[in-house]
Amino acid sequence: MPDPIALFLPSLKTGGAERVMVELANHFSSLGYPVDLVLVEKKGDFLRDVSPAVHIVDLKSRRTLNALIPLISYLRRRRPAGLISSMVHCNIVALLARSLARVQTRILIRQENTMSRAARNAPTKRGRRIPWVARRIYPKADAIIAVSNGVAHDLSESLNIPRRRIRTVYNPCAIEKVVLSRKQPVDHRWFVPGAPPVIVSMGRLHPQKDYGTLLKAFRIVSADREARLLIMGEGNERDRLTALAREVGISDSVSFPGSFTNPFPYLARAQVFVLSSRWEGHPLVLAEALACGITIVSTDCPSGPQEVLEGGRYGILVPMGDPEAIAQGIMKALDSPFPPELLMKRAEEFSVDIIAREYLNLLFG
Repeated sequence: MPDPIALFLPSLKTGGAERVMVELANHFSSLGYPVDLVLVEKKGDFLRDVSPAVHIVDLKSRRTLNALIPLISYLRRRRPAGLISSMVHCNIVALLARSLARVQTRILIRQENTMSRAARNAPTKRGRRIPWVARRIYPKADAIIAVSNGVAHDLSESLNIPRRRIRTVYNPCAIEKVVLSRKQPVDHRWFVPGAPPVIVSMGRLHPQKDYGTLLKAFRIVSADREARLLIMGEGNERDRLTALAREVGISDSVSFPGSFTNPFPYLARAQVFVLSSRWEGHPLVLAEALACGITIVSTDCPSGPQEVLEGGRYGILVPMGDPEAIAQGIMKALDSPFPPELLMKRAEEFSVDIIAREYLNLLFG
């Protein structure tokens, strides 16, 4: 049997990076490659989505740094042909482990977000020092992958790495799975014939997503017309956001239903999808919204939305942190939606098959 392809990340809790790595692992396996999904800790909702053909390796560590010794042992024992790592701490540990294990495994590291923005907004001093550490470790990778050109440019400047050393590979979207899943029924009182239009957003309830600005924008929309706002996701900002919705007088028209195992029927039946983020790498949710054929309003944040929506060809781009601009974008989307066929065609450019082959080319040439 050939040496396996390994994919390394902290866990399989709900998140864009986790979803991407599961899709890549499953697709590599479907192409006949032996695949190890190496986890710092075997936990998370996405475990159920891993193909039975993918071998899950549990390093049984509570923190990524503590996984260094178990990862060294894994590399010496399994000697994978290549290892793809995602998230900064995993990238650093993967490169250190290979050096200490003294194996020939080819290492590809993925940068999901704009490093300068993420470090600047990190809540701890350790988090803010990440660029300093990465500047010394990242150049040891065989390939450095950024999920958008904007992330690549920021990474080059933040770490003083030549731009030519960084490859842009967009996040993959499981188009066929989305298309099948979006046909399932929905269980929410707002999705009935003749009901007011529903605006949806999806992601962690976290300051990065700037849902506070979205709520203020929706208040402006509500003053103009009857509508509903559904924000799918969990996070530590739930209490603050529900309080803000009450404060601005829109709580009866806003719902925070939590995370859904299958959110795509809601995207397919809503009228507008909104991404209100302050920063993103390459937001997978935009590709998924495109695959659902829903008109998108997104902040023109650094750096993925501009590239996914091609400067406004496939959605409406608005300034960050501007409730009035987001409200105007939503109302424009309600009045003049984009053709669903156009959006779904764009989504196909992010298919797992296309993106996975780019990774295989970087692994094996």
